[in-house]
Amino acid sequence: MRTSKLTSLSDATNLVSDGMRLALGGFGIYQHPMAFVRELVRKQRRDLTIVGHVSGIEADMLIGAGAVKRLETSYIGHESYGLAKNTARLAESGRLEIVNYSEYTAFDRFRASQDNLPFWPCYYLAGNDILKRNPDIKQAVCPISGRNFYAIPAAQPDVVVIHTSVGDEYGNAIIPQDRQLIQSLDIIMSRSCSTLIVTVEKIISNAELRQRAGEVEIPAYRTTCIVEAPNGAHPTSMLGYYGSDKPHYGLYVEASATPEGFEQYLRKWIFGIKGEAEYQTLVATSGDKNEQQE
Repeated sequence: MRTSKLTSLSDATNLVSDGMRLALGGFGIYQHPMAFVRELVRKQRRDLTIVGHVSGIEADMLIGAGAVKRLETSYIGHESYGLAKNTARLAESGRLEIVNYSEYTAFDRFRASQDNLPFWPCYYLAGNDILKRNPDIKQAVCPISGRNFYAIPAAQPDVVVIHTSVGDEYGNAIIPQDRQLIQSLDIIMSRSCSTLIVTVEKIISNAELRQRAGEVEIPAYRTTCIVEAPNGAHPTSMLGYYGSDKPHYGLYVEASATPEGFEQYLRKWIFGIKGEAEYQTLVATSGDKNEQQE
């Protein structure tokens, strides 16, 4: 008999403990599991390592909240909305360690974990300073070709969290075939771990999901738990559902410019309310309007 894996945000975040390696799906300003991130901030986790590729508000928010000791990524920022000011401030003060990878190798680290490999080989690091700043990358000799290559350590996340469109209570989740790079990367990430948390815009029946079986990229056996979180990527965009919330991004970037401003942001949008449902109500009544990204 199949077992329901449907759970609450609060119970899902209990799977993340202090000191874990956490990977969060999405890319830049697109499709991050922000409902999960907000709940994790409420739990006041500490000493996390964020394993990313192109990181954004999901990592910067956790960093600003004091949850992160180490960030492994190729980029962190809000693209056209501005810099990741929490990250810059804590890194400059020595309270955050940042480990640099190129964008491609940051992706490849998850491919290595997906295939249960300790590293991913590459030849294309020469000509930049990443090797000077990242001692975890090792140079080696290929035993077959004799060529020198660089061994990029696998991502090895303890927990991966992604946000997608729909799924059923058993943990089967759809990632549409008509998708972009962001969603394809989420699929790779979902296969790179033993603990996978999926948040979805909507839970649908298994019968309805079977009618779209060709779009099920995350099968139930891969999923540890699944959470219904409508508008759960806000303020980032969600493919086919909504664009990024430009006014809220502006508000966030301005608030994160100082510790005091960010504390006020957390007080209003996270700690001053009871949970995600109240957050969504606050968003809906704040006067901000989502604007579709091109």
